[in-house]
Amino acid sequence: MTTATATATITAAPPLPGIPLGVRIANLSVIFLPFAGLVVAFVALWGWGFGWVELGLLLSMYVLTVLGITVGFHRLFTHRAFETHGFVQVIFGILGSMAAEGPLLEWVAQHRHHHRFSDQRVDRHSPHFFGQGFWGMLRGLWNAHLGWIFIPEPQDLHRYAADLRRSPTKRLVNALFPLWVALGLLLPGVLGGLLSGTWTGAILGFLWGGLVRMFLVHHVTWSINSVCHLWGGQPYRTKDQSKNNVVFGILALGEGWHNNHHAFPTSARHGLRWWQIDVSYWVIRGLALIGLAWKVRVPSEQQLATNHV
Repeated sequence: MTTATATATITAAPPLPGIPLGVRIANLSVIFLPFAGLVVAFVALWGWGFGWVELGLLLSMYVLTVLGITVGFHRLFTHRAFETHGFVQVIFGILGSMAAEGPLLEWVAQHRHHHRFSDQRVDRHSPHFFGQGFWGMLRGLWNAHLGWIFIPEPQDLHRYAADLRRSPTKRLVNALFPLWVALGLLLPGVLGGLLSGTWTGAILGFLWGGLVRMFLVHHVTWSINSVCHLWGGQPYRTKDQSKNNVVFGILALGEGWHNNHHAFPTSARHGLRWWQIDVSYWVIRGLALIGLAWKVRVPSEQQLATNHV
């Protein structure tokens, strides 16, 4: 059972206050510190700074934190595509927070707002409405990828996560966001030091499993907002420009089947065809098989056929 994404026509709203300087600095730090970490990591790589330990930390932390976003923040908390125990929710809440894309309640509210107004002018994530031609496309791509971070939030954004705010556990996970981000950076450093037995290993673990991983997670998941609203296929009817993009279907562990998702937003499965790789759904199915997930929502074959272009 699933429902179509709601849309609405928005009237002009009064001007919103500018983003405080501290928030601007924090946003810039989250964006550019991982990039600085990547540069430093490549310097360290020269001749000796990357091996099996660093590769393992990079891949494992990437997969865990992307799943925290895709399975946890997105399919579980935002769209309630399945149900699970409280301790599983906490685990996914922590893993998603380690991705450093914002606290749980804010992330959910932002994404629900995006779905309600997808590709309308009030949608802060849309790559459209920035002019025609190449420069218009580049401006739109920048806005959808990370420029939206610098646009003031809607004043009523908090109401889009009102259901989660009623949970003390979710409020606690949300409040401890800085701790989870720090843990996501320090844990691979500690593991790198323990596995190598050296301080150099700890530093490389922090760089590859922490900063470089964060950089990759950001730009892969942000590409769902930008790339997947510009390039790809549209097999299902939607009221926006969401596209299926095979590259990000793989890199984002199933999130790149974005047209599928916008057509059936409450579905736990985004890769709706056998060849559409959806690692996030495989994880949800695995949880269901061992009794840790239930009421897993997917569209029926009739719904797929009815909504197909």
